[in-house]
Amino acid sequence: MAAAADDDTTTYDERSEYVDPDWTVVLPRRKRRKCQPKVSHPEQDVKEQQLAPPDLEVDEERESKLMQKIETSLKKLESSKFFELFLNQIQDPEVFNCFSRVLGSEPSMKMVVYGIGSIESFEAPRLQLSLVMLMKRKFEWIGDVEVFDPVLSGTETRVLESLGYSVITVNEEGRRQALKPTLFFMPHCEASLYHNLLEVNWNADMLRNLALFGNSFESYEHHNDVVKDYIASPYTKRILAARTFAEEFRVKTGPDDHCRAFYESSWLFFNPNHEQGLPIV
Repeated sequence: MAAAADDDTTTYDERSEYVDPDWTVVLPRRKRRKCQPKVSHPEQDVKEQQLAPPDLEVDEERESKLMQKIETSLKKLESSKFFELFLNQIQDPEVFNCFSRVLGSEPSMKMVVYGIGSIESFEAPRLQLSLVMLMKRKFEWIGDVEVFDPVLSGTETRVLESLGYSVITVNEEGRRQALKPTLFFMPHCEASLYHNLLEVNWNADMLRNLALFGNSFESYEHHNDVVKDYIASPYTKRILAARTFAEEFRVKTGPDDHCRAFYESSWLFFNPNHEQGLPIV
């Protein structure tokens, strides 16, 4: 696959609005920002994913340039106010206790990264990858890292593997069971992926094995409450059901403009009551 121009034209439109199938994050040129889930119907949430055509020919110069881009994004993120706030939040006793509960007696938890996007073409995916890399470096309880996006090229795959990460070769559509403690890293993914992840883990024990970095479930609930004509899709209904036993901690983005890559993201942990059972969705 030929290298795309390094711009964010498919992530941000000309009015600086973040666009994805379940969110509209309005980012005006000035300070005011607004984010809310996009009203949608079930048939609009289901989109056929096609794997990017592989670039089988090894291009060392192209891979070297991508590594340089990743290093630039990594340094930018590590020195940002956002990352300072991010580290402080994880180390806050209330949040860290949630991670400890997920870990239980296990020494580490696997990290599964879904929907990272093209790290070669756009800065936002590189910043998200940089956050994964920094977490891996800072916390010894972060174990092996697996990455998937249908758009990843052969070049991107080789670079990720050179960084020590495994690239998932089959589109799981978010249906990974948390048989052991697992951290799912899914900022700005579609509601259908959260639904699939929750559905396949709709068991008290597996849900307790699951830590999630992704879209705010509270925002889905708020949008459902305030928009009178909104009809929740089956995907959103499971998210709303999970809200009844989820602990959510909003991620503070700080003043850094590039941290819009994490805007409206949250940490989510699930602690369902065995006696009450799970909601029927």
